[in-house]
Amino acid sequence: MSIGELSSLYKEGELDIHPEFQRFFRWNILQKTKLIESILLGIPIPSVFVSQREDGVWDVVDGLQRLSTIFEFMGILRDENNELIAPSTLVKTEYLPSLEGKHWENADDNISFTQAQRLTFKREKLDIKIVKKESDENVKYELFQRLNTLGSKLSDQEVRNCLLVMINKPFYEWLRGLANYPSFLESLSLPERLLEEQYNMELSLRFIILRSIDVTEIKTTQDLGAFISEKMIEYANSDTFNKTTEEDIFKRTFDYLNGTCGDLTFKRYNEAKTRFEGKFLLSAFESIAIGVSKNINVVEQKSQEEFIAKLIEHWSNPDFKAKTGSGINVTSRVPVIVPIGEETFSFS
Repeated sequence: MSIGELSSLYKEGELDIHPEFQRFFRWNILQKTKLIESILLGIPIPSVFVSQREDGVWDVVDGLQRLSTIFEFMGILRDENNELIAPSTLVKTEYLPSLEGKHWENADDNISFTQAQRLTFKREKLDIKIVKKESDENVKYELFQRLNTLGSKLSDQEVRNCLLVMINKPFYEWLRGLANYPSFLESLSLPERLLEEQYNMELSLRFIILRSIDVTEIKTTQDLGAFISEKMIEYANSDTFNKTTEEDIFKRTFDYLNGTCGDLTFKRYNEAKTRFEGKFLLSAFESIAIGVSKNINVVEQKSQEEFIAKLIEHWSNPDFKAKTGSGINVTSRVPVIVPIGEETFSFS
């Protein structure tokens, strides 16, 4: 299909590129310009995959960043509030340095594309692959996940976030709210890079999942990432998953942990130096956060001194220490350390 046809479908609401996804894609202006340059030079662009919904609208399954870049340059891209996004201004490239400062159309300057150039651009074609509405609904989710994890720069959780928006946007908004809960973020103390990759959202999802399952289930999986995605989809589609209860326990857990230990909560305890130090440890999070959440009614009654003493005791557990080193497989780690945390923070 020509770019002109695709832009018309987009403006008419017949092509849904999910503006909510835009925050997960991090192309800079040079990357965007290189896409425009490729189109102008006739360099083949990878196929765009769309899924046809029951109402006939096409959901973009793969190619959102490409289409968003094109539509942004043309000045027709809208954000999730349906507000027009400012058109992009190109920069020079190796093969087309004259693209420096170019706009799609601006009556007040002399460096916009000419009418002839705009028509030529709109007549360029992109290959479109369509998953018809008769296909299983799960096909587009599987397709999206495969296309966006094979050679992609998106993190696993960014791909999950896009899936979740397609499956159940309110559930996505709910999970994002947990991931950005101040006490949660402060206790994690994650570097900016991991926050940009939505790692806080992955951790909030892990928390929900590990609280809800029999952790021995993990022994049977060969791909924890796929397991997390499957459980996320299951909960998002469930009529019985209780978001109110889970949110209450989540907030109480991290309010207590942050108020008691702050950003030391998930750091290793150095017995020789008698202090918590180092960086955030996933194994500590899996054991401590889940253990506290399952005993939150008891834990909330404990003083800071009592809890820290129990936390130090937890780090001295030989079975826990044996599963927190590098190279420990998640399928052998989680089924051991989660029950340890649950037992430790029962204060029995």
